[in-house]
Amino acid sequence: MALKNNNLREVYEQTCTRDPDQKEFQQAVYEVLQSFEPVIAKTPDLFENGLLERLVEPERLVMFRVAWVDENGKTQVNRGYRCQFNSAIGPYKGGLRFHPSVNASIIKFLGFEQIFKNSLTGLPMGGGKGGSDFDPKGKSDGEIMRFCQAFMTEMSKYIGADTDVPAGDIGVGAREIGYLFGQYKRIRNEFTGVLTGKGLSFGGSLVRTQATGYGVLYFAQEALAVLRQESMKGKVTVISGSGNVAIYAAEKAQQLGARVVAMSDSGGYIYDSAGIKVDVVQQLKEVERARISKYATLVPGSEYHEGCGGIWQIPCDVALPCATQNELNGEDAKTLLKNGVIAVVEGANMPCTPEAVDAFLAAKIVFSPGKASNAGGVATSGLEMCQNSERCCWTAEEVDTKLKQIMISIFHNVNDAANEYGMEGNLVVGANIAGFLKVASAMRAQGIF
Repeated sequence: MALKNNNLREVYEQTCTRDPDQKEFQQAVYEVLQSFEPVIAKTPDLFENGLLERLVEPERLVMFRVAWVDENGKTQVNRGYRCQFNSAIGPYKGGLRFHPSVNASIIKFLGFEQIFKNSLTGLPMGGGKGGSDFDPKGKSDGEIMRFCQAFMTEMSKYIGADTDVPAGDIGVGAREIGYLFGQYKRIRNEFTGVLTGKGLSFGGSLVRTQATGYGVLYFAQEALAVLRQESMKGKVTVISGSGNVAIYAAEKAQQLGARVVAMSDSGGYIYDSAGIKVDVVQQLKEVERARISKYATLVPGSEYHEGCGGIWQIPCDVALPCATQNELNGEDAKTLLKNGVIAVVEGANMPCTPEAVDAFLAAKIVFSPGKASNAGGVATSGLEMCQNSERCCWTAEEVDTKLKQIMISIFHNVNDAANEYGMEGNLVVGANIAGFLKVASAMRAQGIF
């Protein structure tokens, strides 16, 4: 869909001119600007004083060298990034991604998406993101510790509990957060809630590990109930990925009565018609750090197939892409629709290509963008920040109850925004508008910055 409004089109073209090689960032900006057509028609004054131009330009993007020593005594050099995109409604908040694919475009796209996601939670958090092209796979604990210490030595200059609060993302789990926090504490000589996703023994929150995956299902359950008068019970479900988000999405889906039949990693996917045994996947990925192909050797009747993209060929009622950006393309979408999918709920950040999104919206199935449905992780990070500020620890039941209510509220805010602007059932537009309105109001109130 082309941008009809001249102002929106000019902002997008300027973004492409300034960052011609940043395809992921351009994609994210275009998708968001598309949603503003009905808003700019209804309230044009909202966009005065270059608000859109400021919205798509990060307040700060830091790139730095990370030099560390491997087990052979050789010095390795990686690039580190921290994008502090927008602080209108609170301190920058967003994860750190350690993966070879990380570059400025991906970090900016993730930081931009984080603005709206954080706004949707209702918590006072701005948008940011960071990471490095460092690959933790195959590295020893010592190498990962030394890398994290070198990374934090530089990043510590830019973050703080009331300035910028990073968390985990792909390649950054509890181990990495522990090393990062330890180095920050060592450098700054202070014990603050500067990172979320911490261990329970040093300020972490219960349910944080499960939060993103659980949140996806709380959102999906509410969306199905409101938009289709159905539930997850009995739904055949396919989940891409086998990391933190996918594992706990599978766990919660099964708790809600769904039958999860497939999961994947970067090498391929497993199919288990009887229902994936989540405890086996957890053992393989969280303890052994093994490939998911091993599942087929442990569970009789299951199958392993090379090539992770093939997972979308499996007929299902509900698809949850929980691996990485642009993993589900237009052809995959056509296949899913042909096979009768009724809901696609994103668990990863922008895992569906624009062509796939267009196909799902045209078919009028339930489709949710990640900025809404995977906000459970950052919402619980916000709850961890609250606990750190109060110097207290809530029970798992308290955190889970708050998480569920936040996800239900996100769905209704998104759905209401879509309805208000004449885009009934379009949760993509609804999420962008609902997230934007709060940020725009704060930016206008604070003057030009």
